[in-house]
Amino acid sequence: MKQNRRNFLKTSGLIAGSALLSGFVKKSFAKNIFANKNINTMNSGKMKLSFKPYTLELRHVFTVATNSRSTTPVVLTQIEYEGITGYGEASMPPYLGESHETVQAFLSKVDMSRYRNPFELEDILSDIDSIAPGNPAAKASVDIALHDLIGKLLNQTWYNIWGFNKDKTPNTSFTIGIDKADVVRQKTKEAAEYKVLKVKLGRDNDKEMIETIRSVSNTPITVDVNQGWKDKKYALDMINWLKEKNVLFVEQPMPKEMADDIAWLTEHSPLPIIGDEGVQRLKDVYKAKGIYSGINIKLMKSTGMREAHKMMTLARALGMKVMLGCMTETSCAISAASQLSPMVDWADLDGALLISNDVYDGTKIINGKVTPTDRPGLGIVKL
Repeated sequence: MKQNRRNFLKTSGLIAGSALLSGFVKKSFAKNIFANKNINTMNSGKMKLSFKPYTLELRHVFTVATNSRSTTPVVLTQIEYEGITGYGEASMPPYLGESHETVQAFLSKVDMSRYRNPFELEDILSDIDSIAPGNPAAKASVDIALHDLIGKLLNQTWYNIWGFNKDKTPNTSFTIGIDKADVVRQKTKEAAEYKVLKVKLGRDNDKEMIETIRSVSNTPITVDVNQGWKDKKYALDMINWLKEKNVLFVEQPMPKEMADDIAWLTEHSPLPIIGDEGVQRLKDVYKAKGIYSGINIKLMKSTGMREAHKMMTLARALGMKVMLGCMTETSCAISAASQLSPMVDWADLDGALLISNDVYDGTKIINGKVTPTDRPGLGIVKL
């Protein structure tokens, strides 16, 4: 009974936090802040969206069950309002189906000058979502920039606005892609400061990958199969073996279309099964209950911070575990996700660590722990 009560109170707190912004920002609190900035009303200016393509260079070739790559296309966005600029980002790994061209085509349809009040997140982001189906990373780039702008207008971090305790940020895992044994050993040694390693599996060398890491490190491991296993009994045998190797959970072990087999696997698995490709947006969270033990929320799937926060709240209400992940991203998107991180079970926010040409300074990983800055908004500055 005590546990149920604690869960209820925790869920109630999350729901209250979700309503925080719309409840007090639009009233005297926001007006007072604007008064301090010599802005007479919240309807005094127009917002302007701008964007440009950029290509992230990975430090190492990154291989998962379905592909390998050495670069990731991104589009960097800005929203300007009353002399203040909010920064955003769209990151497009292959499986999302977005590109420089599709993101720029979508953003060309977004007219931010229609809106006079940047605090009306629900209306603005709903309008943008309705422009065209899909395009989650393009939509996220606007959402993130808008959140950065609002935080700067309020002179507050988003973890403060949401009422989260910065000291409760989790450790992040560090990702090791599928590779030759000598490269895997070297990557593992380089990741010695991290408290958790995330290992990509799903090809024909899964056990070799784990054994290679275990030959040089006893650090706890999470595994991401990226839908690579096709047989539920094989998957269960692998998970039983992985449990003996100090693996914490298994992410998307089978193709998302095999929902019944995944549900069977979750029921029989000694480790939590986390949905990633199988859980994209808010509507998918209800469907995930009973199929997965938990969900992996990523801003580039969820269309940004606003919906990611709602997904977290709903998953908690349904009694599911929550993981916060990322794509290969700059410190802009990583810093945005880090604002949500105090409320998750696990984090995989190493995307900016995997690239050699970051253009922002923001959230750091210190001794393996996600560490946001105290700067307002997302806590970032351009380099």
